[in-house]
Amino acid sequence: MFVAVCLASASLAHAAQKPAARSTPMKPPAADAVADAYDQFLLAHRAEADDKIDDAIAAYKRAMALDPLAADVPAELAGLYLRQNKVSEAMAAAEQALKVAPANREANRVLGVIYAAMAEGGRGAPAPHPGEKAEAIAARAITYLETSIDHLDGEADPNVRATLARLYLATGAFAKAIPVLAALVNEESQWQDGPTLLAEAYAGAGRIPDGIAWLQERVKEDPRLLPTLADFYERQHRWKEAADTYGKALQQTPGSAEIKTRYASALLNTGGRDQIAKARDLLVGVTSARATDPRALYLLSQAQRRLGDLDAAEATARKVIALNDKSPWGYYALAEALEEHRQYQAVVDALAPAIAQFKPGPSGGAAFEAGLLLPHVGFAYQQLGELDKAIATFEEAHRLAPRDATVAAYLAEAQIAAKHYGPAIDVLRGARADHPDDLRLARIEARALRLSGRAPDGIAVLQGAVSAHPDDPAAVVALAQLYSDADRGPDAVKTLQEAQKKFPADQAVAFELGAVLDKEQRFADAEAVFQQVLKRDPNNAAALNYLGYMLAEHGERLDESVGLLKRALEIDPDNGSFLDSLGWAYFKADKLDLAEDNLRRAADQLRTNSVIQDHYGEVLFKLGRYDAAIGAWTRALNGDGDSIDRGDIDRKIRAAKQKLKK
Repeated sequence: MFVAVCLASASLAHAAQKPAARSTPMKPPAADAVADAYDQFLLAHRAEADDKIDDAIAAYKRAMALDPLAADVPAELAGLYLRQNKVSEAMAAAEQALKVAPANREANRVLGVIYAAMAEGGRGAPAPHPGEKAEAIAARAITYLETSIDHLDGEADPNVRATLARLYLATGAFAKAIPVLAALVNEESQWQDGPTLLAEAYAGAGRIPDGIAWLQERVKEDPRLLPTLADFYERQHRWKEAADTYGKALQQTPGSAEIKTRYASALLNTGGRDQIAKARDLLVGVTSARATDPRALYLLSQAQRRLGDLDAAEATARKVIALNDKSPWGYYALAEALEEHRQYQAVVDALAPAIAQFKPGPSGGAAFEAGLLLPHVGFAYQQLGELDKAIATFEEAHRLAPRDATVAAYLAEAQIAAKHYGPAIDVLRGARADHPDDLRLARIEARALRLSGRAPDGIAVLQGAVSAHPDDPAAVVALAQLYSDADRGPDAVKTLQEAQKKFPADQAVAFELGAVLDKEQRFADAEAVFQQVLKRDPNNAAALNYLGYMLAEHGERLDESVGLLKRALEIDPDNGSFLDSLGWAYFKADKLDLAEDNLRRAADQLRTNSVIQDHYGEVLFKLGRYDAAIGAWTRALNGDGDSIDRGDIDRKIRAAKQKLKK
């Protein structure tokens, strides 16, 4: 190729390239000088082949003097300097070539490789100029390398293309990286990093389905990519496929603690009890061998909690904290375990000191950590009936994450519990402006509007939500609940019956229909609906509780009621509402000791629930503990106020006080 250029032109440089613009054009050398330059050029090549580097450099320099317009000569010299790690000399020679021919591929390659090493902090690369940022250096490297391979397609040096692809990845140009890497991976089957880099490019470009399709084919010949494929499945929340793929990867590397941990994480996300138990067993093995692995311990605590082993979950979470009390994740796992145990004061005691160390400073540091834990403390305060503290805690979390819909919902719920309906509505409207499709926010706002005396406005909010979510049964359930709460029971029944036709398999629709029928005093119809729910799902704890409580409330079939409620508590042993229902059934059966035990546990747990406190007052009064009964009824009056007759409770307090005087 070089010979053809030489013979076709009076200058080595001008055969196919224009020189850079000059104020004074150089005079082309004489034909004899061009020929002599070519001889020196060939001599330089032979000298380098014989490892006579100094002779090669001298010959290149003589060729440059003979034909200063021949860009290929300084470009080849630049390549030689680069191979000798004489970076400064290589840059100078390449830049000289580009002054003559800006598109010279070899000179662009040399400068591209050097600037790429500079951008990546490679050993031997020159230091950047003061104030020059890595992004600018990388961009310059990309420009040089792109020019060096322009129009060469697959003929370009694979090392150059690999360097260019890495720069694309480093600068976020993932779409450009994909075709370069795809071609290289197909051509260079022994390049071990290539498939991983291509997967990274697919992920960065947001082309996860394309990445999955490519990986599914590639893993057949390269099982090392199984963890990468599993990771891609996780990105799409395809948890079962992710878990299955990690399982295959574990067969390839059975001793890998990392694969076991990732496998366990995917199993936890599948949600099935058998999968959670399998995850726990994997994590027990990992943590037995690596007792200081905080991620494996955190996941183990989650698995233990979800399997109902709350003491173990708490102990494991405390191990995570002991390993690193500067990380929020151990505290997060501990809070979840304690909440499941309904130990709300313990949540406050454990997390409050931790949050103090995570409080963000003026620069905003540690905002994530504090924001992660504050909602747990706020929820605990709310369950303890300390609503002012709950609101203050959620307000602090809201300041740290003003656009977080979940935090806004927590704050509004606490404000509603404290009967601060106006502030709750303001918070919810701000949150819904940022999250107009968030159904939970719409439900809470509608409830706040109803409680503030603006039920029609609340209904309008949920009617809009149903229109916006026509295929979401939760929107219909929310509207029906509000109809019922607003004394529009027939509308609630009609709405749910129509929803049953549209969503025949949805248990939430059926459950709510049973609840509405109960409120409408259509008890036989309500029981029939709940029996149908339990026929489909015998372990539906909420349905067991509702039907058991409904029977107890009417004093009917109390043995059956107790049986249903015990089944509910077997599924969720510490559920305060279920404990209240069972205690109430025992009260109706005049089994006061059993009633008192369950109602006390429920009242201690749900201190702001007015109905539960009322029930507890009833059994205390009947046991002759009048002072304690007055305390329970006072808490009922100061609680949420839902479903109680305040006048009736006042009369009961007066009756208890009369008993105390005797």
